[in-house]
Amino acid sequence: MFAAEGGGGVKFPGIKEMVEWPAFLFKDNELLAFNKVALISFIAMAIPVVWFLVAGSKAKKSLVPAGPQNLAETSIEFIEKQVIGQAIGPDGMRYLPLLLSMFLFILFGNLFGIIPTSHFGANARMANPVVLALLTWLVFIGVGVKHNGPRYFKDALFPPGVPKALYLLVTPIEFISTFLVRPFSLSVRLFANSLAGHILLITFSVLSATLFAKSLLVAVMPFSFFMLVAFTGFELLVAFLQAYIFSLLTAVYIGGALHPAH
Repeated sequence: MFAAEGGGGVKFPGIKEMVEWPAFLFKDNELLAFNKVALISFIAMAIPVVWFLVAGSKAKKSLVPAGPQNLAETSIEFIEKQVIGQAIGPDGMRYLPLLLSMFLFILFGNLFGIIPTSHFGANARMANPVVLALLTWLVFIGVGVKHNGPRYFKDALFPPGVPKALYLLVTPIEFISTFLVRPFSLSVRLFANSLAGHILLITFSVLSATLFAKSLLVAVMPFSFFMLVAFTGFELLVAFLQAYIFSLLTAVYIGGALHPAH
């Protein structure tokens, strides 16, 4: 797009144009309004459900995994070894469904940021990361109370082995870092990385489209297009890494809640 004034400079879309999408269902109700982000979130939730239902039906018919069944077993094994095994240990297998669901929902939601006709990740808006972070917060606190009782808060806020005089300093830090910073950092990390990737892709998409013109600037277009392709590949990696990091940190927090004294 060229600016109407100023001799044809490049005009990038504003931040509202990048992240705000009008509702196409329940437009008159802000609480129930259903827009593009909600649709992408719903699809990101539905894909793993359908995928595992198909894989489960095939598993009943054949003992040799293939296709969706093989991919499903690979994803389960990945969460078992690289998330639960690394952060919790054998005691964490009961949390496999939760961690796998989080990983797949975030992964598919992020992948929509590079899918043609979508070009927007479900986690590039703050709502999904906040809900996931609050869920993690509730889960690890619930796990701590369930397995340790009220002593969980005592061990978390007053770590054993610390001189009593230092509790005046340590306890507020532990409270802020454990019960406030964790959900905040989880949500902001996922949101910021998704939004930054979305803005980068838009930037080089606009540059590529603008430079594709009959002028001397067309010579620069291959570089801009190469950067667009490179960042698209990079976003594919980021989509996986953010899903992995979020599920891994959730597992770390659950593991810490199981054994707060350690």
